[in-house]
Amino acid sequence: MALILSIETATTNCSVSLSEKGETLLLKEDYNTNYSHAERLHVFIEETLKEANIERSQLDAIAVSKGPGSYTGLRIGVSAAKGLCFALSIPLISISTLEALANQVKVDNGLIVPMLDARRMEVYSAIFSSESKPLRATEAQILEENSFAEHLAIEKVYFIGNGVEKTKTLIKHENAFFIEGKLPSANEMGALAYEKFKKNDIEDVAYFEPYYLKDFVALKPKQKN
Repeated sequence: MALILSIETATTNCSVSLSEKGETLLLKEDYNTNYSHAERLHVFIEETLKEANIERSQLDAIAVSKGPGSYTGLRIGVSAAKGLCFALSIPLISISTLEALANQVKVDNGLIVPMLDARRMEVYSAIFSSESKPLRATEAQILEENSFAEHLAIEKVYFIGNGVEKTKTLIKHENAFFIEGKLPSANEMGALAYEKFKKNDIEDVAYFEPYYLKDFVALKPKQKN
């Protein structure tokens, strides 16, 4: 039956979906600007299974968004996913956060650039074709006005994710299209996870770690005068 529970916590969107053979059956998410994963993730998991009338023992796999993204958010999501896999003795499937985000864009031609906000003028980005095929691997990229110029010169480029806000202040090309207000969601993970499930493309539950891309940097608190 291929029932897969997907977990997305790479950004402020705490998102859980249940899919069957790649088709989303139920979706729960907290699509806001505050991190609520610690409070809501396990509640969303329980509510999703209850509303679908599915027992945990009926799940065939757990899919988790592997990053890049928020260090803390990814840790929470991966920890929950690994715990379920251990308890249920089912496979863990990792899904690229940017690939799932790119799959929100449905266009006939052009390029899709999913991007997540990093510090200052930096984003985590990748490039996909309109058929969602990866064309450039994920990078930590410092934005400037000539970013993606070689692609914009020949075709339309669709930017999506919370990195769009600072991107649109720099890139003014007529071929640049900005899809605003979108975050990675578990809704797109089911289809990607099902393809991996069929190929037995799974992770080692004991050793899997999120794809942070960059080392975690703890900010020092400001000193009081």
